[in-house]
Amino acid sequence: MTTTANTIVGRTTGSDAAHDRRITIALFAAGLTTFASMYNAQALLPSLSTAFGATPARAALAVSLTTGCLALAIVPVSALSSRIGRTRVMIGSAAAAAVIGLLVPFSPSLDALLAGRALHGIALAGVPAVAMAYLAEEIGAEGLGAAMGVYVAGTTIGGLAGRLIPSFTLDLASWRWAAAAVGVAAAACTVWFVRLLPPSRGFVARPAGLRTVFGDLGRQLRHRQLLALFGLAFVLMGGFVSIYNFLGYRLTQRPFELPAAVAGSVFLLYLAGTVTSAWGGRLADRVGRQRMLTASMAVMGLGLALSVPDRLGCVVAGVLLYTAGFFAAHTVASAWVGTLARGNRGAASSLYLFFYYLGSAVVGGLSGLAFAHAGWVGLVGIVGALLAAGAVLFAVATIRSRDAVPSAAASPVESRATAKLCR
Repeated sequence: MTTTANTIVGRTTGSDAAHDRRITIALFAAGLTTFASMYNAQALLPSLSTAFGATPARAALAVSLTTGCLALAIVPVSALSSRIGRTRVMIGSAAAAAVIGLLVPFSPSLDALLAGRALHGIALAGVPAVAMAYLAEEIGAEGLGAAMGVYVAGTTIGGLAGRLIPSFTLDLASWRWAAAAVGVAAAACTVWFVRLLPPSRGFVARPAGLRTVFGDLGRQLRHRQLLALFGLAFVLMGGFVSIYNFLGYRLTQRPFELPAAVAGSVFLLYLAGTVTSAWGGRLADRVGRQRMLTASMAVMGLGLALSVPDRLGCVVAGVLLYTAGFFAAHTVASAWVGTLARGNRGAASSLYLFFYYLGSAVVGGLSGLAFAHAGWVGLVGIVGALLAAGAVLFAVATIRSRDAVPSAAASPVESRATAKLCR
């Protein structure tokens, strides 16, 4: 992948080529370490339940607390980076997260592990909150799209590796070794990132008081169409994380009883999102956001229904369709936010990320109660209700869009980046 990054950025000519190349490769490493650390607990949930005698809902807090604390930290960390610098925030964030990741496997109890995962979420917030602004400041418009693409590749591969590494390790050792394997890999990527990241050239401090920050946020929240899209991010991401949080339980229990490594390989279905996010964005430009979002959510509903029968082929096909539809819908919705934002688009993007990860935390945790009470059918019922709520929110956004006067459109790079930084 480093070769790919070098090739892409190598098109830049002049003395800035080496600088841009270092930035791109460094951000690729940052994407790897951040998203591997964020989602590795998802593959460990059944093992945590066994090791600590915890219910699925309680074990799922290892994911929900991380994404929830990250959501709460997104906005203040973004504001902090405008004061002290993008590189300081990203390096501090990645380093702190790497240290916490190495300590989590030594947790003596589930409560200690959950506390560590909550701190992990706060520490991790610095990279996704700042990366897009940093790249826009440091790399010229001609090379920005390619650089952003390499960073996004890092987040995708990191998220997948964070799920697969512990899944395969669990066949050989305990959850502690599985978590340690991800921790060591994330720490190595952090060192790679810190050593490569050059000093910032384009950053200009923009100190902003609380009144300015809250004013920017309030301006976006008063836009009803944007508010509907923020709600859509909450419910769709909440349902998506719920499916993957408890899919491992279903596959390792009756009637399937798959080995942990085999059950963990289902996370490869996540790659469907890599394809449909790019495809969905391009198709939305042709047929319109409303049609594309409608089709995407319909595919999600079809996949959800297909996952209900106790047949492995149906479950895999259903989750594949649900994943593909989710990422297409998410890409369209987040790009739509970029075109509707008033004034400070960074504030709108931060709010979208906030609701996105908050949905992961709140719904991803609470849906475990439905799974514990009624199994997969109960979980499907909750996710289906969220999908219906998403359809209502989409209708609100669509109705208002007929009369709304949009602001100047965000750049294609910014719109696509907001969608993909959430992975």
